[in-house]
Amino acid sequence: MDEDGLGGRLLTAVRAGDADAVRTLLADGADPDSAGADGLSALCVAVAAYDEAVTEALVYGGAHPDRVLPDGTTPLWRAVDGGSPAVFVTLLGTDARERLPEAARERLLALARGWYETGADEELRRRTGATGPATTARVPEGAYDWVDEVTLGGRVVRGGHGAILTWLEWAFRVLTPVDELVARAVRRRDEDHVDWTAARWILVQRRSDETWSAVVAHRHHPDPAYRHFVTDYVRMRSLVDSGHRSYRKKEGELLAAWAAEETDAEMLAEVLTALADYEHPGQEAVGLRHADHPDPRVRREVPCLLMADDAGPRSPAARDAVLALMSDTDAEVRLSACSAAVEHDELLPAAIRTLLLLAQSPVGPVRHGAAVTLAASRDHTPAVADTLVTLLNEDEQLVRLEAAWGLARRDDPRTEEAYERVGPLGPGFEHDHRAHALGEWRGRRRGRAAG
Repeated sequence: MDEDGLGGRLLTAVRAGDADAVRTLLADGADPDSAGADGLSALCVAVAAYDEAVTEALVYGGAHPDRVLPDGTTPLWRAVDGGSPAVFVTLLGTDARERLPEAARERLLALARGWYETGADEELRRRTGATGPATTARVPEGAYDWVDEVTLGGRVVRGGHGAILTWLEWAFRVLTPVDELVARAVRRRDEDHVDWTAARWILVQRRSDETWSAVVAHRHHPDPAYRHFVTDYVRMRSLVDSGHRSYRKKEGELLAAWAAEETDAEMLAEVLTALADYEHPGQEAVGLRHADHPDPRVRREVPCLLMADDAGPRSPAARDAVLALMSDTDAEVRLSACSAAVEHDELLPAAIRTLLLLAQSPVGPVRHGAAVTLAASRDHTPAVADTLVTLLNEDEQLVRLEAAWGLARRDDPRTEEAYERVGPLGPGFEHDHRAHALGEWRGRRRGRAAG
C-alpha cells in the first residue's frame, strides 16, 4: 500500500482524472502499480472511472494489466467486467495471446460472452439482486463511438461487451464466424455503436477472400441494417487498404453490380455514395441510369458519379445530366450538382447562378452548403462576394466563418468586419485554415502597403 510520497500523489492524480499529472509523476519515478489502502492499484481506479486517458498514461508508464489483486481479479478482468471497449483495448495490448495462459484467456472470453448474452441490465440485476428498471444513458466511448451506461442497484456498467468479446476473440485468434460478427454489429442498428465499429474493424483486418465473400453476401439480406453494414465495411476496407488496386477493383465491381440490383432508395443512395469513391469504368453508366430516380436521396448522389475529378463531365450526356440536376426540384440535389460542377470551367457559370439562389434558401443546411461551395469556388465576381457578406447575418457561426473565409480568399476589403461578425471561436479551431485566414489577409495588406 502506498498513500505517501510519489505513489500517493499518483493516486490523487488518477482519482482527479489528471492524465498530464499522471505522466509527470511517472516520469519522476512514481510506481505505476501504486495501490491505495484498499489494495486497489492506480490502474484499477482509472478503469473503474472509465478514464481512457489516465488508463493509457498508466499502461504506457509500465502499469501491469495482469497484476493479481487481493480479490483474485486483475485490472484487465475488471476492464472486461466494466464494459468500456476503449478502456479495455488500452489494457489488452498487442501481446495478450502470448502473455496470458490459455485458462486465463478462456475465463476472459467467458466473462465477456456472459455479459453480452445476458445483457448489462439483466446481469447487474443478477449480481445486485436489485429490482425495478435500470437507468440507461448514452455516453461517448472513445473519440467517435457511443455505448449505453447502465446503473442499477448502486452499480454502474457500460454495455460494450459485444465489442469487447469481438476484440478478445481477435486477440486470442478465435476466428468467429462472419455471420455471427455481422449479427453482433447490427444488433443495435447504429454504425456509431461500439459493437458495430468493433465488428467492422476486425472484419476489415481479416483479409481473406472467404471473409470478404461472407460479408458482402449480406447485401441480399432483407433487413436494411445488414445491407448498410456491408456498405460501411466496404468503405472502411477501402480506406484501410487504399493502396491495393486489386481490392479496389473488386470493391468497385461489387458496388456497380449492387447498384443495378438494389430496390430500397435509402440503401441505393448509400451504394452510390460508396461507388463514387472508386475509379470504376461503369460509374457514368450507373449515374446516368439513376439521374431521374424518383427519390431525391438517390439523385443527390448522382453528380459525383458523373464528374471526373480532373477532367469535368465524363461525356456530353453526363454534362447534360449535371446541368439538369442543377434545376432539380429538390434543393439538396441542386446543391450536390453545383458542388460537383463548380471546379469545371464549362459548368461554373451555371453552378454559380444556382448557388447564389441556394444561398437564399429557407433551409439552413442548404444555405450552409451554398456558403461552403461559394467560399471555396474560383469565382471572384462581386455577386459572389456580396452574397458572402449577406451570409454573415446567419445565426450559425460556421456559416459566418465560411463567408468570412471566402471574403479573405478574395482579398475583399470587408474581411476585417466579416471576422468581427464571426465572433470568438471556441476550442477546436486552433489549426483551422478559415480561422487563420484573417491573419494572412492582414499580412498581405501590410506587404502591399510597405511595397
